[in-house]
Amino acid sequence: MKILMISTEYPPMQGGVGRYSKKLVDSLKSEGVQVSVACNEDGNGEFKGISPDNDDNSKVLLKIVKEIQPDVVHVQYEHGLYGIYLDPINPGKTHTNIESFYHECNVPVVTTFHSAYTFSQWMRLVVPLNHSKFGRVGTFLRMAYDYWTHLVNYGSFNSLNRRKIGPNKAGVVFSKYLANIIPGSSLIYHGAEPSISPPLDRKEARKMFLLPEDTNIALAVGFMTATKGWDVIGKMKVPKGWKVVINTSRNHYNRERLKGKFENPGVINLNRGFLSDSDLSLLFYCADALILPYKVASGSGTMFDGLAHGLPFISSKIEFFKEFSDMGLGISVDRNPVEFSKALLKLKVDYKRYKDSVMNFRKNLLWKEVANKHILLYNSIINRPTSPLIRKIIT
Repeated sequence: MKILMISTEYPPMQGGVGRYSKKLVDSLKSEGVQVSVACNEDGNGEFKGISPDNDDNSKVLLKIVKEIQPDVVHVQYEHGLYGIYLDPINPGKTHTNIESFYHECNVPVVTTFHSAYTFSQWMRLVVPLNHSKFGRVGTFLRMAYDYWTHLVNYGSFNSLNRRKIGPNKAGVVFSKYLANIIPGSSLIYHGAEPSISPPLDRKEARKMFLLPEDTNIALAVGFMTATKGWDVIGKMKVPKGWKVVINTSRNHYNRERLKGKFENPGVINLNRGFLSDSDLSLLFYCADALILPYKVASGSGTMFDGLAHGLPFISSKIEFFKEFSDMGLGISVDRNPVEFSKALLKLKVDYKRYKDSVMNFRKNLLWKEVANKHILLYNSIINRPTSPLIRKIIT
C-alpha cells in the first residue's frame, strides 16, 4: 500500500500536528506501509512546497499525486496550516488553499480533522494580538472585525469539514465530540506512548529538572497561546502539598505575544522551551497529574501524552475534555482558579481510582494499534476498479 501523507507542519518544525504526523508515518512504515510526506520547506518530507501563504497549494499537491500515484492520500487538516480565508461579507467564499485539491483529486482521500468547534468555542478563538502598530484603537478594531467574521462564518467553517466526507473520502477524529460535529468520520484515538521505557524513577526524573521531590506536581506543558487559558494558573492558590510546573514554548507559526511570567509561589516555570521527545517524556515522569485550563480545545496531544504516561488530568469543563473525564480519566471543572485548586485536592483524595482508569485506558493509544486502524480505514475506501494502478494502465 502506498500512502501520501500531507501535513504542512512536519519535524523539525515545532508543532503538535507535525509531531503527530511523524509518529503516525513511522508507525505505518513499521506495519509495512509505504509512506511519502508532502510538507512545508522547513520540514523533512520527501516533497515540499505547501505553506499557509501559498495560494497554489492545490496545484502543488495535485502534481505530487500525479507523480507518485498513491493508493490513498491522507491529509492532516488544520485549516490555518493551508491558509484559511474567512470572508466577512459572503461566507460562501470562505476557503482554504487546498479546497480545489479535494475537488480535483481522483485518489481516495482520508482527512484527519484537528479542529472543529461548538459555536461558543468558535467565538472564543478571537483573541487580541498585542502590540498593534495602531495602539489600543487598532487592537479594538481588529477584534471587532475578527468577531464579526467569526460570527458570520461559523457555518461555513463547519461546511469545510463536512464536505470532506463522502464517496472515496473518509475522516478521522480523536473523540466522539468531534465525530458528532463531523458526521460520518471515524474515531481513532490520537496515538501516544512514552519515548522512554521502562519509566524512569520519579525522584531521578525530578533531579534532572531540579524539581522538588517531596510534593505532588501538576504539569502544564505546551505552546503558550491565549486559548490555553494559563491565566488561571497564575491566579490559583495552589494547595499545600502541590506545585504546578509549567514549561512553555512556541510553535513554528505562532505570532501571539503573551506574558510568560507567573508571579505565584505555587508555580515553577521551567522555561526550557520546546523539548525533544525524550526530554518531554522525562518531564511527564516527574508529574502526578496534568493541568489543562483551556478556553478552547478540539483535541489535545498533551492530554493523550499524559494519559500514555499514566497521568490523570484536571481540565476546564469543555466538551472535548469532559468526554474523557466522564470515563474517569480526570476531573473537568469550571474554568476559574478556585475550582482548579479544589480539583487538585479532590484528585489527591481519590488518586488511585483515577490512576487505575488511566492505566487501563492507555492501551488504546499504542501507535501499533492506531496504525492498524488507519490501515483498515485505508483499505475500506480504496475503490479497486479505479485504483491508481488500473488508471495508469487504462490511460
